[in-house]
Amino acid sequence: MLKSIYIFFVCFIVTTSVYAQQKYTAANIHSHNDYSRPNAFYQAFNAGAGAIEADIHLRNGKLLVAHDTLISKQPRTLVQLYLQPIMKELKANSRPLNLVIDLKGPYAPILAELQEELKPLKHLIKDNNQYPLSIIITGNRPPPAGYKNYPSYIAFDDDLQLPHTPDEWKRVAQVSLNFENYSGWRGEDDLPILDERRLKSIINALHAAGKKIRFWAAPDNIAGWRKLMQLHADILSTDKIDELVAELNAK
Repeated sequence: MLKSIYIFFVCFIVTTSVYAQQKYTAANIHSHNDYSRPNAFYQAFNAGAGAIEADIHLRNGKLLVAHDTLISKQPRTLVQLYLQPIMKELKANSRPLNLVIDLKGPYAPILAELQEELKPLKHLIKDNNQYPLSIIITGNRPPPAGYKNYPSYIAFDDDLQLPHTPDEWKRVAQVSLNFENYSGWRGEDDLPILDERRLKSIINALHAAGKKIRFWAAPDNIAGWRKLMQLHADILSTDKIDELVAELNAK
C-alpha cells in the first residue's frame, strides 16, 4: 500500500512539474464546430490551430458535414470541406494537425465510409511519429472493446464513461469532458475554490495516465482561457479563434 502511494506521489510530482512549464500556443487550440465558420478549415489552419472539429453524417453513401440531421440544400461533404484542403495544405506546410471527427449517427457505417474517404490521405495520416495528420473519433464512437476492429491510424476521444483495457487505453488520443459537470462558473468573478480543486484533480489524474484533456462547454472568454491554462488543461476549445490567438500572443 505504501509503495502504491509512493509511486502515485512520484508520478504526480513529475507530471505537475512538466505541465507547469507548458507554453501555450495556437497549437493548443481546438476549433470547435469549425464547419460553422464562413471560412471553414482555413481560418483555423492559417491561425495555427492544432485541432479542427467536424460533425459528420452519412447520407446516400457520402459523409456530409453539419451539426444536426437538417442538412442544408447545398450539402458540404467531408472531402470537399476538409480532406481535400488538408491534403493540399499539409503537402505545402507539413505540421501536426488533429482532425477531430464527431460521428452523428451509427458508428459502423460512418467509420466504414470514412476509411474509404481517407485513402487518398493515408500517406499523411499519423500511424507513427513520421506523419503530421491525426484522425480522432468522437461522438457516437464504438465502445472501447471495438477499437481493435479499426486501423491503428484511427484514434479515439474518450469521456471516461466506460472501462478500458491497457491496449484499448492506448487507442485513446485525448479525453474530452463537459466543464459544466465540474463547475457552473462562466468566467465571471473568481472560480469557486471547490470547483477549482475538482478540475485540478481530474486534470492531474489524466496527466498521470498519460492523456491530454479538453473541456467542452467551458467559458469561451479570456477569463475561461486563462483559468484553463492556469490549471494546465492541454486543449483550449473555442468558437473564437482570432480572439484566443490574440490572447495567446499577448501572453
